[in-house]
Amino acid sequence: MEPEAFTKIENSSTPGHIAYEVAGLTWLTAAHACRIVRVLHATPMSLTEERLNEVRPTLAAAREFGASLARLHAAGAGGWGCPPEGYHGSGWIGKAPLSLPDETGSWGRFYAAHRIEPYVDWHWHKAHVLRDLCEALRSGVLDHPQPTLVRKYARIHGDLWAGNLMWTSAGVVLIDPAAQGGHAEDDIAALALFGTPHLDQIIAGYQEVSSFSPGWQDRIGLHQMHLLVVHAHLFGGGYIGQSVEVAAQILRRIG
Repeated sequence: MEPEAFTKIENSSTPGHIAYEVAGLTWLTAAHACRIVRVLHATPMSLTEERLNEVRPTLAAAREFGASLARLHAAGAGGWGCPPEGYHGSGWIGKAPLSLPDETGSWGRFYAAHRIEPYVDWHWHKAHVLRDLCEALRSGVLDHPQPTLVRKYARIHGDLWAGNLMWTSAGVVLIDPAAQGGHAEDDIAALALFGTPHLDQIIAGYQEVSSFSPGWQDRIGLHQMHLLVVHAHLFGGGYIGQSVEVAAQILRRIG
């Protein structure tokens, strides 16, 4: 019996999105870590995946997923913002473009230049706070180590909010990546952004395999900044104020 299928069609407003997603799913699958949705067929204009049937989230599935996420991150990448292996082109996060610079300098410089500034409208109310945060990032004061098993650059899902986790009878399955090289704490912060079932168990399972560096809880807001400014860019409204407030909190913490 053939599996049930779900097909996505390329949107003219996000050219290359399908190719990027397919490359990301393939790259994440190659890590042999997390369960990744299975690609049944792909063309430049469409992607057909196995349809997933959801079940109630469980503590055991959450803990197992946390451990597998640690192994995914430890599979590594070539640089900050590097694309999935073999992919050449632009990235996408939702309907927003995503640069894939493959940089090897400091994380803070990369994060400011490629994950915050491209999405900020400098006419936003109190946008200067976001500029101050980017200056702090470039100074290196906010750089920090990866979890213990990650050598330098983590292989990350890149858009790991709760809606991109599917709880199935086989365990958690990941969908809709913005796969890239990055900081492992980006994925952890994304899980916390809109609330994920049994997040405490996901964290516990992760740290049984690979420990976060001290102070990781205080850095959740920092690693949420990318998704916050992307939402502010796409949807405006309260996301603008939330982005500014989180940036202000980070700046107050570092004095």
